[in-house]
Amino acid sequence: MEKLTFYALSAPEKLDRIGAYLSERLIRDVSRHRYGYVCIAMEALDQLLMACHCQSINLFVESFLKMVAKLLESEKPNLQILGTNSFVKFANIEEDTPSYHRSYDFFVSRFSEMCHSSHDDLDIRTKIRMSGIKGLQGVVRKTVNDELQANIWDPQHMDKIVPSLLFNLQHVEEAESRSPSPLQATEKEKESPTELAERCLRELLGRAAYGNIKNAIKPVLIHLDNHSLWEPKIFATCCFRIIMYSIQPQHSHLVIQQLLGHLDANSKSAATVRAGIVEVLSEAAVIAASGSVGPTVLEVFNTLLRQLRLSIDYALTGSYDCAVGVSTKIIKEHEERMFQEAVIKTIGSFASTLPTYQQSEVMVFIMNKVPLPSSQQSIEAGKAGENRNRLTQIMLLKSLLQVSVGFQCSNMLTALPSAFLDRLLSAALMEDAEIRLFVLEILISFIDRHGNRQKFSTISTISDISVLKLKVDKCSRQDTVFMKKHGQQLYRHIYLICKEESNVQAHYEALYSMLMLISIELANEEVVVDLIRLVLAVQEIAQINEDNLTAYNRCALFALGAAYLNLISQLTTVPTFCQHIHEVIQMRQKEAPYLLPEDVFVERPRLSKSLDRLGPEVFFWQSKISEVLGGSGYNSDRLSTPYIPQLTDEDRLSKRKSIGETISLQVEVESRNSPEREQRAPAEEITYETLKKAIVDSVAVEEQERERRRQVVEKFQKAPFEEIAAHCGARATLLQSKLNQIFEITIRPPPSPSGTITAAYGQPQNHSIPVYEMKFPDLCVY
Repeated sequence: MEKLTFYALSAPEKLDRIGAYLSERLIRDVSRHRYGYVCIAMEALDQLLMACHCQSINLFVESFLKMVAKLLESEKPNLQILGTNSFVKFANIEEDTPSYHRSYDFFVSRFSEMCHSSHDDLDIRTKIRMSGIKGLQGVVRKTVNDELQANIWDPQHMDKIVPSLLFNLQHVEEAESRSPSPLQATEKEKESPTELAERCLRELLGRAAYGNIKNAIKPVLIHLDNHSLWEPKIFATCCFRIIMYSIQPQHSHLVIQQLLGHLDANSKSAATVRAGIVEVLSEAAVIAASGSVGPTVLEVFNTLLRQLRLSIDYALTGSYDCAVGVSTKIIKEHEERMFQEAVIKTIGSFASTLPTYQQSEVMVFIMNKVPLPSSQQSIEAGKAGENRNRLTQIMLLKSLLQVSVGFQCSNMLTALPSAFLDRLLSAALMEDAEIRLFVLEILISFIDRHGNRQKFSTISTISDISVLKLKVDKCSRQDTVFMKKHGQQLYRHIYLICKEESNVQAHYEALYSMLMLISIELANEEVVVDLIRLVLAVQEIAQINEDNLTAYNRCALFALGAAYLNLISQLTTVPTFCQHIHEVIQMRQKEAPYLLPEDVFVERPRLSKSLDRLGPEVFFWQSKISEVLGGSGYNSDRLSTPYIPQLTDEDRLSKRKSIGETISLQVEVESRNSPEREQRAPAEEITYETLKKAIVDSVAVEEQERERRRQVVEKFQKAPFEEIAAHCGARATLLQSKLNQIFEITIRPPPSPSGTITAAYGQPQNHSIPVYEMKFPDLCVY
């Protein structure tokens, strides 16, 4: 052998003839069953191959591969293993020159076949399978980096290699407990086909470039389909963990897109199969967080929401195909529900991997899919349509809640844009109690940015707020702007939800959390005043009981008010306010314990039916609170004004006509009896200061403006035509007279240059300064 090696190295042009001779001898010895000579010939070839790395090795390799193929074709396991070992040694050699004409198709097919060996002897079967896996690993190593070699990523090769590796992975025990990364294994583990197949699969996927991922993943999906491996989902999850950890992170989204496409392709498969695919998607999304979910983020959610909608239809109709005469599978409703829960969980997993701005887009996207009374095009008629709408609303709001739980944004204006908030709050006015609860939970998860939610999970009147260890930050400028813009809208919906008869304990706990979190996260002095007014108005709902609420609902509202005022009084740290609240709570403990949360929000609430005969000492009085807080610098005028919610188009679109009519009646009475109407000044002086005040944005002015608009709209809707015509004629005359006055002021020459201007409507003007002589502040001059 030493002489032969020396001769081959000194005369490399003779290598091809040496190879041809050895090949001829080996083929003859195999056919004559002279296996000792076969082993000698293979050893000689191996040594020559390892020693000679010259340019003419290509021709020698042809002879070598022909001999390996001959051994692999043999039925003797030992010869197959011998041929494989030689091929693996060859695969590890880095050749100096590429080969243009070499083919590995036979080796891929034969090694894949060996991976599926079913030999009767367990030890021999294991050895053959391991040889097959090693051979495939050798083919991949030899071809993957050489562009001139056969393209191993072609579907015809991948469809053989990947299923062969998965077949050997299938027999792993306790697959779900396997670590996602290859750790240092013992010698015994290294000998198992499973361990070897996993290493080979990881190596294959690790070498996959962007354009090859699809060809590598498709056979995995087909294998899982063919062998019904989605339903237990343990093996499928294990496979995709290996895939996600092995591929390059920037390619993660390609795997997710493949899975989404496969989910669409299996739309009419059993719910357990679809649930398995979705569970795998969820796992893959969590691992992909370090990489990228990809550019088509909304397409991911669109697919998941479409599957959710289809599942609801399947559960309601009981079949996958509504066509007549088509044989349909029996649909089990509990399996569809399991699938829906899996989709919702996956939506949450996906959203948690996204940056904040994309999470906002996703939430707007989901909210726009919710069928609401305000969007007539998405509401379906009839009993079946109502059921479908309700299920769709609940499922989509559940999905939204999953996304909002992981959403962290310091700026509420960004977190809750107007269009999104309007649609979300309109769902809060629906009759379905479950939907209202979801809306409250979603709002709470947005507002709670410091993890205080759990501290308000039970309603109680604790004497010392410090035990809660609340995390409180100063209200930021953005939060102040948010409350100026949307505060009245939030108060109005809280007020209207409180009037619902179908509320249960969970609703009151959510309302309590909502009020407290607004007080902690978004409150300035003005917001605190508004919240106190709101809670007192809620107390009045229970006290007057125009809506004929049950005894439980009334006691719950009284208890809710007590618990909130008890905590807000301690937050404001005004001693006289705390004292008043404490006195009323003590009086309730003695006289009417059924008005406190400790008696109402328990498993068996202790109620009283004599709520109309309560004395004044058990109520919180607006006048008293206004007096004690006004003395500490709070706006006493605003505090003493009862809270009345605004009427909007939402009330007309919702099924609550009675609420809208009640509010409009209250507003009408209030506006008629308001002292401002009686004491309106006949004249008003227009100066720079009055103009400046008019520009300043305040909530009170906005409220009055909205109220005035509502009254105008109502008048034009209900009043007879003659009255409207007369009114408009009078307004036109008044406008003309005012215009005449303005022209007179500006055009008439002044009697003296040093006069002053007073724009008093209906009064004669004494002096006037021409415009060119007026002194304007610097800010007004361009």
